[in-house]
Amino acid sequence: MASFDIVSKIDVQTLDNAVNSAKREIETRYDFRGSNSTIDLDKKSMVIHITTEDDMRMDSIEKVIIGRFVKQKLDPSALDFGKEQYAAGKNIKKDILVKQGIDKESAKKIVKTIKDLKLKVQPSIMDDQVRVNGKKIDDLQACIAALRTADVGIPLQFVNMK
Repeated sequence: MASFDIVSKIDVQTLDNAVNSAKREIETRYDFRGSNSTIDLDKKSMVIHITTEDDMRMDSIEKVIIGRFVKQKLDPSALDFGKEQYAAGKNIKKDILVKQGIDKESAKKIVKTIKDLKLKVQPSIMDDQVRVNGKKIDDLQACIAALRTADVGIPLQFVNMK
């Protein structure tokens, strides 16, 4: 019986490289000269902390982070920007959550997408991943190809092909 796992993970080192290069870009840009803008990554909770002076600079920093994600070949859909801006004196702070793992709603959407394909495969939800079993490797490869084009809202990786 052949199988593979569907996961949603981001390499911490690549994420750290993207955040550090975004920091360097913000420090060298002319429109950020003399500003108190900072970008920090908390590796344990997978949160990017941004502090700056106004909304325009906050939007620019977000665009720089997205650009650096793309250059590092990370999927920007793993970022949860939210609306959590709060003031601290003259500065604005924002926390961007980096999504890891597949939540229950996304897993159900993935399973429904697989079942709609009418292939002879059996998906099952296991904690923060989805395992797909099937007799033929061709069916599994067709399933992977269909999931690459489907929009489930999170970046997917396909691992442990056996």
